[in-house]
Amino acid sequence: MDLFVMAIWAAIFLLLIVQLFQSIRLVSTQSAHIVERLGRYHKTLDAGFHALIPFIDKVTFVQDLREEAIDVPPQDCFTGDEVKVVVDGVIYMSVWDPVKASYGIVEYRNAAVQLAKTTTRSVIGTLDLDRTFEERDVISAKVVEVLDQAGKAWGIRVHRYEIKNITPPSTVRNAMEKQVSAERERRAIMATSEGDKQSRINRSEGLKAELINISEGEKQRRINEAQGYAQEILSISAATAESIEKVAEVVNRPGGSAALKLQLSERYIEAIKGLQDARVILPANIVDYRAWLGNLDLGSLVDRPSEGER
Repeated sequence: MDLFVMAIWAAIFLLLIVQLFQSIRLVSTQSAHIVERLGRYHKTLDAGFHALIPFIDKVTFVQDLREEAIDVPPQDCFTGDEVKVVVDGVIYMSVWDPVKASYGIVEYRNAAVQLAKTTTRSVIGTLDLDRTFEERDVISAKVVEVLDQAGKAWGIRVHRYEIKNITPPSTVRNAMEKQVSAERERRAIMATSEGDKQSRINRSEGLKAELINISEGEKQRRINEAQGYAQEILSISAATAESIEKVAEVVNRPGGSAALKLQLSERYIEAIKGLQDARVILPANIVDYRAWLGNLDLGSLVDRPSEGER
């Protein structure tokens, strides 16, 4: 009997020790412990050391306040044009009210996943297949909006929702690949035609510039030749006028007329020598050059007034 009583007291003492240790709580950072007193919510324990009343206070929920990623499993969705696609994603959320997360819903993670799946199906049902791939941000924003509204009662905050994959059927994928290939081929043809067009334009502009340069060069050449020819005529006329003036001065000097006749006689004889093989018409008295020179009145040439003196 005494041993039985001692065993009871030992069990009671052991229970007291266990309850005493359980009443001491060390809460880590970004964690929250929900304490109930006699079955009713009492308080929330933040990070640090806490002591509870044994047999009266009890920690019923432990909530992690860090952001967590929850996978949304793949599901079948139908687009607005009745094409079945498989969609999966990831929810990034965190607990901001531990009390609501503990008492507002049984399992907030599963509830968030189910709500994300239903919202995704409803949004994709309003979009065509082509827009489904383009409107990922619209789908994600709508899911976040719906989860935030529900999360106010659940004590959770949804930061973002990312769609990982949108997988259409194999037949649709093959058609899309053919469409992409055709679009790429079309862009290649357009790029080739644009390049050929630009090259033709460049060649024509180059030929135009070349012809303009050639015409400008020919114009400048003719101008230069004309100016040179005019300058040549002026120089020859000036030299001729100067030579005539010098001849006139020589003739007026003593013995100048005789010297001029002598020079003309020499040139006449040299000219006659050069006519031995030529066929020309000559006067009958060609040999009588003295008579020809005698008929030459040099004085009249010198005394004849110029055009400016008339």
